[in-house]
Amino acid sequence: MNTIMKAIPTICLIIGAITISFAQNKGEQIVEAYDEAYTGWENYTSTSVMTLTNQHGQESQRKLKGKNLEQLEDGDKSMIIFQTPNDVKGTAVLTFTHKEGPDDQWLYLPSIKRVKRIASNNKSGPFVGSEFAYEDLSSQEIEKYTYDYVKSDEFNGNSCEVVLRDPVDPKSGYKYMHVWYNPSKNYRIEKIVFYDRKGSKFKTLLYKKYGLFKEKYYYPGILEMTNHQSSKKTTIEFTNYTFDAGLTDTDFNQARLKNAR
Repeated sequence: MNTIMKAIPTICLIIGAITISFAQNKGEQIVEAYDEAYTGWENYTSTSVMTLTNQHGQESQRKLKGKNLEQLEDGDKSMIIFQTPNDVKGTAVLTFTHKEGPDDQWLYLPSIKRVKRIASNNKSGPFVGSEFAYEDLSSQEIEKYTYDYVKSDEFNGNSCEVVLRDPVDPKSGYKYMHVWYNPSKNYRIEKIVFYDRKGSKFKTLLYKKYGLFKEKYYYPGILEMTNHQSSKKTTIEFTNYTFDAGLTDTDFNQARLKNAR
């Protein structure tokens, strides 16, 4: 009996290690399937309307243009340009995502006619007053996180696989996030719940009204970010995607920020 009792803790440790290993392996497999499904899109532009809703329900809108360039050897490049209203017109953000190490980001402010580099410890801050953080603008390179499988879950009539995503960057504004992947739709993301550095529920991002492009890639028509701590919300509604837009590296540099259109 004593021998059996002494063996129980060891058995529990083995079972626990097997469970953790299974969760990590399955989580990584899901994310790798997502990454494979969304490789090869090359480049695209987009137009969208950003709606900011404060805690009292008051709204303000901004029109945006986006440019995106796929990079197979490193993270993707993107640029966001504000077209209206006049007080932010010409504001532009350039992001070079990296698979390893901190991303590079620059912000052009037409009011002072200067390009400012965004410090890595400021990337958890709000993107131009919205509920999106600067780090949310980076492409979701799989090397930027570690993964654990959580559960299967139904969401909006879709059978999803939920994965816990833990940022590798210690300066991230998030402790972790839960991501709902949809295997029946090329592993597209349906929802992300973000938790702050204290582990409290922070924000929820919903992906809505997906469209299928190039017969393979699902891209959302609406991104809806709700801040549970401030009761504010930011919605981005895409009015157009144009793939194979002829973008190259020369379209993504700091000099282009000042004259971005």
